[in-house]
Amino acid sequence: MKVEIQKAPSNSAAKVVLEAGQSFTAEGGAMIAMSGDMQIETSISRNEGGAKGFLKGLARGLAGEGLFMNHYTAGSGGGEVYLSTTLPGDMKVLELDGTKSIKVQNSSFVAHSPDVNMTISWGGLKNAFSGENMIWLELSGKGQVVINAFGMLYPVQIDGEYIVDTGNIAAYDDSLDFKISKAGGSWVSSILGGEGLVCRFKGTGTVWCQTHADKTFGASLTPFLTPKKEK
Repeated sequence: MKVEIQKAPSNSAAKVVLEAGQSFTAEGGAMIAMSGDMQIETSISRNEGGAKGFLKGLARGLAGEGLFMNHYTAGSGGGEVYLSTTLPGDMKVLELDGTKSIKVQNSSFVAHSPDVNMTISWGGLKNAFSGENMIWLELSGKGQVVINAFGMLYPVQIDGEYIVDTGNIAAYDDSLDFKISKAGGSWVSSILGGEGLVCRFKGTGTVWCQTHADKTFGASLTPFLTPKKEK
């Protein structure tokens, strides 16, 4: 499996090239185009069925992801699949070596190779108070993970403490811990300054930040949207 990110960082698309019989898993609705002999299997969970698989898919939906996942398998001649996301922005390929896991926020997940395992991680009530989802996607194993961002996506190497706005986190190493706190010295300055709550990361690892926050962008458009008139 080979992944090429094209048109980065503003209008990225991921070109996934597969050899014969190779497969990968992607978020539902991410496909732009693909080879004619590419096979697709749609399921809630590839490795688990029944009630357990349904609950896993439901939890993924609560994390901001789709209930169903698409599993692509190349035909005898190999093939390619192009993937993109709803909002324009950057995409990156993260390599997992089997020794660590990453946590992905909201709709930042795009795809992963077959030896990568996706589970649901409970973020706690601190996420609810921050206005973010309480559930994260945790990816572990050995292989590739494709993530996306609204705007540019860039890594920050942390060794100690680092502060990131709650709406600008795309993913982070599970070796890091964070707590929700006010941005300024007081609640008044934090609120009046427009920053509000932030995540204070501690430890050693990487945080992948997105330059734009989708929820803030949506809120800025809301006053200009008019309800659809009934005929």
